[in-house]
Amino acid sequence: VQLQASGGGLVQAGGSLRLSCAGSGLSFITYYMAWFRQAPGKEREFVAAINRSGGTAYYADSVKGRLTISRDNAKNLVYLQMNSLKPEDTAVYYCAASSFFSKRYGEYDYWGQGTQVTVSS
Repeated sequence: VQLQASGGGLVQAGGSLRLSCAGSGLSFITYYMAWFRQAPGKEREFVAAINRSGGTAYYADSVKGRLTISRDNAKNLVYLQMNSLKPEDTAVYYCAASSFFSKRYGEYDYWGQGTQVTVSS
């Protein structure tokens, strides 16, 4: 199983980025997909998740209205569209797969390698 995250970079506050995560070696459509992030010196935290069909999304309060998770099951891809970015969004972003919905990182089965997002003020 491999989850390959990409799309991170350096952006100014108020800007946008779109992260992508490509899954292989797993039955992608059977998994909830999620994004977590980890800033230096902090615990990994839940950002967003999406159910198997893509019809229901879940968000951390801190990102509601600014970040949007979506998936394309035909291409085994999950996305995180990030708008109105703030310096406090700076972190390494990880995609993850779980057989059920959870906001706890310990309950996810598979992880991508992470992609760095840096938002300058």
